[in-house]
Amino acid sequence: MVAEKIDGKLISSSLRLNIQNEISSLKILHPDFNPKIVIIQVGDRPDSSTYVRMKLKSCAEVGIDGELLKYPADISQDEMINKLNALNNDKSVHGILVQLPLPSQLDEELITNAVNVEKDVDGFSELNIAAVFKKNSKLKIVPCTPKGIMYMIDYEKIQLEGKNAVVCGRSDIVGGPMGKLLEKRGATVTTLHSKSSLDQVKFFLKNADVIVSAVGKAGFIHGDDVKSGCVIIDVGTNYVPDETKKSGQRMVGDVDYDSCAQVASKISPVPGGVGPMTVVMVLHNLLQTAKEQYGI
Repeated sequence: MVAEKIDGKLISSSLRLNIQNEISSLKILHPDFNPKIVIIQVGDRPDSSTYVRMKLKSCAEVGIDGELLKYPADISQDEMINKLNALNNDKSVHGILVQLPLPSQLDEELITNAVNVEKDVDGFSELNIAAVFKKNSKLKIVPCTPKGIMYMIDYEKIQLEGKNAVVCGRSDIVGGPMGKLLEKRGATVTTLHSKSSLDQVKFFLKNADVIVSAVGKAGFIHGDDVKSGCVIIDVGTNYVPDETKKSGQRMVGDVDYDSCAQVASKISPVPGGVGPMTVVMVLHNLLQTAKEQYGI
């Protein structure tokens, strides 16, 4: 068996086109409709600058007005909160994204919770996270990575009801929400984490129909660890030495792709899998928040 690749680039491109077409149609039907996102960057981290450029470029491509507000690395927490409050009260702004990580003097939890829940396109605020875990809640904004993974699962017509699903990692913005979203769709979910024993890891991986790994550890899952025909979605972002690359390193996931692809039925690669889906879900969430704020 050779697994079918779950192509995040292809799936995200299709969704991106749908978003672009919907925005174009809405602008015709509602001439005042002008969805806008403000991205806040603190400091000059090269990786953050790269991610911000990608997000702004993606916004422009689908018809979203994107603005970057860049502040010095030594900005005070009070000043940052004041700027967020001003954006929360600005009716022309429909989404606010604070690029992480932040400098050490800023409390990331406090800052992300300062963003109005209706404009929190990352889905990182406590209220949006909590809604994921409430059984019968009408979800507002789902964190982008879990939301993107669920979109991939639906696009690939992967059956969840009655299946055993394993989520590796229990972070507040990926592993935790991911497990709950899978559970809400009828899967029986096991979460593996740093305190899980080796025997537990081996047992649950071997019996999983669907595996989502977000532990940030290269080579965490090999083909011998999983059962034939399972679905593997790799969220890991790790860098390993590679002399063939100009940078001297290459990006890999948590999953040993080559060995797992010989066993699984479907598998997402790194790069080109979950990453593009996370970016496009920022656009999807922004369109959702803009429509709600315009009463559409």
